[in-house]
This record gives sequence, structure tokens and C-alpha cells, in this order.
Amino acid sequence: MHIVAIGGSDAGISAALRAREVDPGAEFTVVAADAYPNFSICGIPYYVSGEVTHWRNLAHRSYADLEAAGMRLRLDTTARRIDVAARKLLVTGPGEAEDVISYDQLIIGTGAIPARPPILGLDGLGPAEGVHLLHSMDDTFAIMRTLEEAAPTSAIIVGAGYIGLEMAEALTARGLAVTQVEQLPEVLPTVDPDLGALVRAELEGHGVTVRPATTVREIARAGTGAPGPLRVTAGTAAGDPVTLHAGLVLVVTGVRPETALAVSAGATLGARGAIAVDKAMRTGLPGVYAAGDCVITHHRLLGETYLPLGTTAHKQGRVAGENAVGRGQREFAGSLGTQVVKIFDHAAARTGLKDNEARAAGYDPVTITAEADDHKAYYPGSHRIHMRLTGDRVTGRLLGVQLFGHKHAEVAKRIDIAATAIYHGMTVDEVSDLDLSYTPPLGSPWDAIQMGAQAWTRIARAGS
Repeated sequence: MHIVAIGGSDAGISAALRAREVDPGAEFTVVAADAYPNFSICGIPYYVSGEVTHWRNLAHRSYADLEAAGMRLRLDTTARRIDVAARKLLVTGPGEAEDVISYDQLIIGTGAIPARPPILGLDGLGPAEGVHLLHSMDDTFAIMRTLEEAAPTSAIIVGAGYIGLEMAEALTARGLAVTQVEQLPEVLPTVDPDLGALVRAELEGHGVTVRPATTVREIARAGTGAPGPLRVTAGTAAGDPVTLHAGLVLVVTGVRPETALAVSAGATLGARGAIAVDKAMRTGLPGVYAAGDCVITHHRLLGETYLPLGTTAHKQGRVAGENAVGRGQREFAGSLGTQVVKIFDHAAARTGLKDNEARAAGYDPVTITAEADDHKAYYPGSHRIHMRLTGDRVTGRLLGVQLFGHKHAEVAKRIDIAATAIYHGMTVDEVSDLDLSYTPPLGSPWDAIQMGAQAWTRIARAGS
């Protein structure tokens, strides 16, 4: 059995590891378009900031580790065409040398590529001018060259999602004056605006200039004598013009699935143009599976959607690898979109659905705001956790939780409690029955998430 994975990131490597666990005799080849298999793209901001001291430390496993796990690595090799009927893959390796790889089962893990918003000048400017996208190790090295060689003193970040916020912190840590521009009314739009406002306050408290409800129209070289070599022209939602200058511009406005190879082979597309797969990660093409940021996401509350996350890619890859060797009938259990991000001294997290998402999905949501201490207030160092809880009015089922709190307030732990409860279909009231740990320096007899659940129950009952 020879399995080939296209893509050396989370999905492809997870597939290979699981396939070898299930069938140690299986041969597994990983075709990667760059020289950096199994690198943590999520860790890039912390390398840029200097907290991760060397780029090689971003590797989950070294080249030797991967080979020792039984993988044959074809690096700097681009997959060009899949011959589904013949079960062959045409690739171009270093020096543009063509080769054909035969396979028994194929796993497509081509991932996603940065979305390019309709900004004038973006296609004509690049790293040489200090204009960057960020999604790969090569993108990272380009940013580092700008920082080290051009030594900019200011940066404009277009986009205030997870990567945008992490890079705002990273560039601030390097001493740059950072301006963050977001088209939507508030930063971090994956949480409700009242929590997004807390995130914005944290950014501003650390010197970041935040411009929400502002759309970038053009990036251009600035004239002689300008405050920076790059000029960004934008406009506010009210129609007011905005002109900004900086030495570096970073555009991080999301990603889109990379599907060209799969489409040319006859694969069907689903939500947001991602590759359609069933829960076993089968594409419908004979012997072809797909996983990771290039495929649709089966969401436990929404059904089919597209939600590219590293955690999801790892799980999907593991399912694809096990099924590809023919030793299992594993299915991807589904995502809840559980996420957490650190913003300077605080963290924001979410899982499940926000109120508007729940309503659009056919639920009758009740969403409440609550606060609680992360541990007993009489023990020094306690912090307030801000919460948004969403439950169904009719069934009482917990549908979603959003949290914002200090980075030492165990925000990630508490969003994981909520994710576990939603995964198992618990009601909001049942969250109070969970047997959670307690000691005054670390918690309370009723955990913060349970206090939020009790607040939801009081308000929901009062309104029924």
C-alpha cells in the first residue's frame, strides 16, 4: 500500500503519522511545495516578536523525525496534475524536473492561501517594497528581511482577526509603532462587539492605534519627505478619507481554500469554494481523500461550513490517514470553531455559536453578558472574566460561549469546558452540575463558567 499526501502541513503529516500507526507496513510519501514540512504556521508571530528565538524551533518535528516515522519526503516539489483513473500524480521537483508518482490512495492537503482584498497597488507591490502577506515560512523570512534590513519604525496591519492581532503584538514588541485597520465595526469579529471593544482597549493600552470601520483602498509608494516610504489610503464607514504612512504594511484579511489541483481532477466544491468531503474525508473521486484548510468543515451545530483551523486540520488528517490504509471507518466528529488568542496581557476565546449565528441556524437563542472572578477574590491576583453565553430558549441547550480575561485567568481552560459541554449536547443548566476542581488560588466553588451558566438560567427563566 502506497499512500501519497499532497501538502506537508498539519493535515498531510497527521495523515501520515496515523496511517503508519495503523499499518506500519504502509509506504507514505509526502509531497511538499516548500522546504518546511510540519512547521507551526500558528507560531510565526512569536518568532517575529523574538519570543521563539529561532525559526527552526517552529518545526513540530525535524526532517529526521519525519523520516524516522516512515515518511518519504519530496520537498520543494509541486503537484501539477492528478490522473485519477491511473492513480498517478505528476509533480515538478527542484530544477523544474518532472516526475510521476504512483499511488494506491491519495490525500489532498493543499491548505489555504491568503485572501487578497481588492486594494489598488497590492498586486504591484511586494516584500521588496515592504508590503507583505503572511501564511508561510517564506512569507515569514520576507518580513524578517524587511525588519532587519529596512529597519522600519512603523507598521500598518490591514485586518484585525487572529493573526492580525498577534502580529500587532509582535511588531509592537519589536519597537514599531503599529496602526491596525479593520473594515468591520470592531476588531476580532469572531466575538460579539462588546468583547471586541475590550480587545480594542487592550490594543490601545499597549500603544496600538486602532481604526475600526475603515476600508483600505490603495497602497502606494509615498513621495519624498513623507513620514514613511509607504502610503495607505482608506476611508471610514462615514465616508471620511484617511491617509496613513508606514515603513511596513502587512495585509492579513483571511484565507481561501487552495483547490485548483483538486478541481482539475474533478473534485466537487462545497461551502465557500472548499473541497466537498464526507465525514470520512472522501472526496468522491476513487482513492482520493482530502483534509485540512482546503476542505469544507462539518460543524456540529451548523452542518456544512468552512472554518479553517489547525486543530481541525490535525483531526481531519488523522481520519483521512486511518481510512486511507483501509483499516478503519473513522469519521470526523465535527468542529465547534473553538479558538483562543492572546492579545498582550489578555486573551479572548469562543466556541459554538454567537447569537446571530444561532438565530440564522434556526435556534431561538438567548444571549446574556456576565462577569466572574477567575479565582477567589480574597486570594491576591484575581482577575475578572467577561462572558457571553448563548443558549436555546426552548431546549435550554448550550450553543455558544465567548470569553475575555487576563492571560493568567485560564481563559483557554474555561472555553474548553464550554466546548466539551456543547460537544455533548448539554443544557446550560447542566453545566452547573459539572464536578470541577477548586482551590482558592486557582478557582472558586462555582467556577466562572458555571456562574455564567447560572446567570443565563436566571435571565432565561425570567423572560419565559
